[in-house]
Amino acid sequence: MKAFKIRYPIAVKLIVITLALLVGAVASITFESNRMFESNTVDRVNNSNRAQASARATQVEGLLTSYVDKTKIVASLLLKDFQNAEEKKRALDLSFQQDRDLVNVEVLERGKTDEPIRITNKAFLADYGQDERYIQVLRDYQKQYALLLTDAVFAGQIEVRNATTKPVNSDPIPMLSVAIPFVTDEYGKITHIAIADIRLDRLQQTFAFESATTMYLIDRDGQLLAHPDEGQVIERTSMTPWRIVDKALTSEIQKAQLEFEAPESREKYIGFYAKTSFNVSVVAQTSKSNILAAARDIRNKGIQVAGRVVAAAILFIFMFSISLTSPIERLVDMATEVAAGNFEVQSNVSSKDEVGALGSAFDEMVVGLQERDKVKNVLNKFHGSAVTEDLLKGDLALGGSRKDVTVFFSDIRDFTKFSEGHTPEEVVEMLNEYFAIMVSIINQHGGVVDKFIGDAIMAIWGAPEPSDRDAFNAVRACLEMRKQLEVLNHKRVERGQVPIKIGIGIHTGKAIAGNIGSDERMEYTVIGDSVNTAARIEASTKAFGTDLLISGETMGIIQDEFLIEQAGQVEVKGKSQPLTLNKVRGYVDENGQEVRIQTEWSDFEGADADKVKMVS
Repeated sequence: MKAFKIRYPIAVKLIVITLALLVGAVASITFESNRMFESNTVDRVNNSNRAQASARATQVEGLLTSYVDKTKIVASLLLKDFQNAEEKKRALDLSFQQDRDLVNVEVLERGKTDEPIRITNKAFLADYGQDERYIQVLRDYQKQYALLLTDAVFAGQIEVRNATTKPVNSDPIPMLSVAIPFVTDEYGKITHIAIADIRLDRLQQTFAFESATTMYLIDRDGQLLAHPDEGQVIERTSMTPWRIVDKALTSEIQKAQLEFEAPESREKYIGFYAKTSFNVSVVAQTSKSNILAAARDIRNKGIQVAGRVVAAAILFIFMFSISLTSPIERLVDMATEVAAGNFEVQSNVSSKDEVGALGSAFDEMVVGLQERDKVKNVLNKFHGSAVTEDLLKGDLALGGSRKDVTVFFSDIRDFTKFSEGHTPEEVVEMLNEYFAIMVSIINQHGGVVDKFIGDAIMAIWGAPEPSDRDAFNAVRACLEMRKQLEVLNHKRVERGQVPIKIGIGIHTGKAIAGNIGSDERMEYTVIGDSVNTAARIEASTKAFGTDLLISGETMGIIQDEFLIEQAGQVEVKGKSQPLTLNKVRGYVDENGQEVRIQTEWSDFEGADADKVKMVS
């Protein structure tokens, strides 16, 4: 016998060689240029972040300095002794009431618990439906100045905090609190602290512009002071999970560039931070995916151009080789179709050479396979696929053979009453819908439907091909029928139809399986005492009021994998000894857990049954 040799078509060889050369050249050029473009783009963005963060830090520095200066002026006026209250009021009107930024200024003397000297912009608070009492709400949030009067303030540093709060039944009030060492004694010790509550508008507007680069301002604890998304400022979002913020807070370096990942999404960023003298820092960060979007577009364009070139080359090579390979390739394709079960193909090879002769032989073969497939399909409908395969192979001996089988009988309860109350068309429609579900389950679990007897089904496991799982598969099929019958009954009830109740009997034993009949008319079936026993067990389900009973022989095989309880004993026609029957309530899954399968139709009230007598 000649060894099978792999065939390499001419068209494939030409296409592979051309593709290798073109793809290699284009890929090298595309990816190298893309790498250089990405590197240059990242450098440009880094420089831009550095410039923007530094400029914004200078702008913030100037803005905060103006706030501090104005606060000191107002604080000085609050502490100054005037000749009369009217003169003090005029001075404060000029320096405070006319100011668009200051909301509240107060002066605290160190070591004293007296109420601070305070002046408040009542008109601003009134715009938010608040009055002077709101300042106390703010101080409660700041835990009575604890967030502002830190050791750093008493050491001479200025403390800046986000003071935005959301009062009850009012919009959030965006504000900034600044604690300023104000008065020192003759020994240089700080004696008074000025605290200013400032509108956040101007500072927020500085960072309100959205672009590919996100810029925001944080205090010395990493809490947002300004951000393009004002909602995050109002919520006082902490940015400490971001590595660049953690670096800005812990490093002594005033300005630094960093590459990092987002805390949750792990998206990559490049950024730059710049600190100010007020212990607040400006951060500028840009997503690398946004930075490299242009580079990706260029790379994709290059790939598209390469694809068009390769496609043109393939088309040219294909047109060149098609006259040589087309007839043979068509026969190969048709053979693949036939192997997949499609017998409606024709080669249509008309050449006057050996390939033409091969095409004619192929067409004749397909005609023969069509006839065989028709016979197989007909046999499948009457015997099932397993029986059909044995019949076509000729493996079944005339007269049958003795096999260990599991026999299944099912019957619809009160079918005669149902038939009398419905038209023949309604009866057939009900049976077809019911049989379609039950037969499918039997086939899925390896069983063979032997015959339909009116509304009854007889099925077998173990013939013609036996398996050591036949009894298990049969009982699992019955449990699946129980579940699917519940689904069907719910549909029938919704349609205004009566639900279906069934009885199933299972028995395992010896039986004769084979062709039964005559030379002119035969049928594949199983016969024997096991078949009769299974039928009697099915009839007993009516007496026991359950939809499924199995014999002791079946139980002895499957009991380790199913939930079984003894139903009782019955005397049946043709048996000298009573049969011990058992109910199946469910199964044990692969994890050893009990899975119960019971429905409202799996148990019902028992009644007298023909040919069976319960043993008391």
